[in-house]
Amino acid sequence: MSNLQDLQQLAENRRSVYALNDNLPVSKDEIVKMVEHAILHTPSAFNSQSTRIVVLFDQDHNKLWDITEETLRDIVNNDEQFASTKQKIGGFRAAAGTILFFEDQRVVRNLQEAAPLYADRFPIWADHTSAMHQYVLWTGLASANVGANLQHYNPVIDNKVSETWGIDDHWDLIAQMVFGGIEQPAGDKEFQPVEDRMKVFGK
Repeated sequence: MSNLQDLQQLAENRRSVYALNDNLPVSKDEIVKMVEHAILHTPSAFNSQSTRIVVLFDQDHNKLWDITEETLRDIVNNDEQFASTKQKIGGFRAAAGTILFFEDQRVVRNLQEAAPLYADRFPIWADHTSAMHQYVLWTGLASANVGANLQHYNPVIDNKVSETWGIDDHWDLIAQMVFGGIEQPAGDKEFQPVEDRMKVFGK
């Protein structure tokens, strides 16, 4: 199989897996090395290197989802309405860990000052940078047979997260990637027609 086919197969294997457990098929050190590699080698607009990542295992992972459940419970304040949310968060807590993706807003502001013509674009490009890190790590996890799904409980949990883990005030939480052993693989995926989503000219 060619390198291109390998890459394409990895892209196909990267799916949202929600039925996870805490039995990782690789070591925690391997997960950390994967994150380190992503930070070093994932591209960023203007080579900003603005992405910041926090990896939570075991009790720290559980604490994140305790915080999320408590925060949302205060907002909903209705047991019946909250039941499905509680069950969903329980599924996240059952996994092995969570990767938190942040963007350092000091970097964004410095770029805005250095290139004012593009000032309104830098926050958007920072989101693109974060998304690339998310995709690289999600695909990397899939290559190691580690399941993952991506969540967005920010901004409601931001303050509690910052307080709990001493996160820099300039780091904005973008997403939370839950990962773990695959209890049940993702189901079939439906695809919209390629011809409705793509155009080619000059071929």
